[in-house]
Amino acid sequence: METKNYLQDIAHIKTMMSRSSRFMSISGLSGILAGIYALVGAALAYLLLNTYPQYDYYDRTILTDDLGTDLFSQFLGIAILVLAAALVTSAILTYRKAKKLNEDIWNPVSKRLLANFAVPLITGGLFCLVLLQYGILGLVAPATLIFYGLALINASKFTVGDIKYLGLANVLIGLVATQFVGYGLYFWALGFGVFHIIYGAIMYHKYDRPSPKNGK
Repeated sequence: METKNYLQDIAHIKTMMSRSSRFMSISGLSGILAGIYALVGAALAYLLLNTYPQYDYYDRTILTDDLGTDLFSQFLGIAILVLAAALVTSAILTYRKAKKLNEDIWNPVSKRLLANFAVPLITGGLFCLVLLQYGILGLVAPATLIFYGLALINASKFTVGDIKYLGLANVLIGLVATQFVGYGLYFWALGFGVFHIIYGAIMYHKYDRPSPKNGK
């Protein structure tokens, strides 16, 4: 009986230590919804792409600079909308989960998590601007996937470790995308869409799904 109590105490201590060093309120459902938003955005971008007869479907290049600039600006608008929807959804669901777990959403751990996530992400964003400056549009999609993956890996030590695997998957698919320039939209859909849905489903199953015993 005492051994059982000791084991319970040790498990409780480990849980408390984990919560004090890791932000555990990341919502799996927000990952699923972010993936869905990304797939919808990719579908809209694909439909938009096919409205331009000047677009060469076979070599995936824009035949005029003016068309390329116009098309890219519309792609950028879709990307911003998708990102905004994902961020708002993630903030709402994370807040709800933190409240349920009695966890402060803005604490030293969440601040370190945000800082470690933001540095690679902002660096990648600035690098993509440099690629755009020199007209290297074909590497923008791979670069976003790679730097986003690095941001997730860097932040994983301050939250659930599963997020590291999503980061590794995005880095890998980003590197593969460098060898298929012009197909960035498909890799975006895979990395930001499909991978996010798979990751979110796993997270929901492991951490968010109500317990069958108490229904909470």
